[in-house]
Amino acid sequence: MQPEHLPGQVLLVGAGPGPADLMTVRALRAVEGAEALLYDALVHDEVLACAPRACLRIQTGKRAGRPSMDQSTINRLMLRLARRGLKVVRLKGGDPSVFGRSGEEKAYLEDNGIAVAVIPGVTAASAAAAQFGFPLTHRGVARRLTLATARVQDGALVDEGWAANADPSTTLALYMARSACGAAATRLIAEGRAPQTPAVAVENAGSAHARIIAGSLADLPRLLAEAGCDGPVVLLVGEAVAMAETRAVAIERRA
Repeated sequence: MQPEHLPGQVLLVGAGPGPADLMTVRALRAVEGAEALLYDALVHDEVLACAPRACLRIQTGKRAGRPSMDQSTINRLMLRLARRGLKVVRLKGGDPSVFGRSGEEKAYLEDNGIAVAVIPGVTAASAAAAQFGFPLTHRGVARRLTLATARVQDGALVDEGWAANADPSTTLALYMARSACGAAATRLIAEGRAPQTPAVAVENAGSAHARIIAGSLADLPRLLAEAGCDGPVVLLVGEAVAMAETRAVAIERRA
């Protein structure tokens, strides 16, 4: 059973990748009981519609390259609303513990005497795999899964640890990858990943408007650029994603 959401408590809630039916039951109940809702730009309108009419709604942004509140402002706002005794829900796309800054927000609130609970959500990599029919791990093929983001400076990746992602038994899921696909592919190949490694880019994973672009690691940056994606993109690289290629071709032909 879900613990009762107490006045003055903040719930960090994963809204999942898109439509409301991909939320967990616990997340849905949290949204339905919210008195103050701070939500990110990628949260679907269907999810927001689950909140009570009287609920205070505050959009915090948090989409790459677009205006948003800075993290310190969001932290202070959650604290202020919680101290007013409201049932506060901080609603994030995907899972709050996967590149959602839940650790920072939880630590800040608890340091200021506010009780916090985290409710998980379906993350983009899982949604992409389910929607387009491929596994993230596969016995004898992919025994390791890495979730990562990429930071690009002067056209090259600056993050450490990329050599580990060259292991052919690793499936790499690279979040927020639309602008980093080329740099990521170049770095992976330089670290020893085969250029012909299967790779897909999934735009708007989990939604009715999801789109998949399939190819090899070497070709995917060009294919992604030609596709002209505007939504959030997760890049998946590894032998397991080859199972998506046939279906990807069929979907593109029907579009």
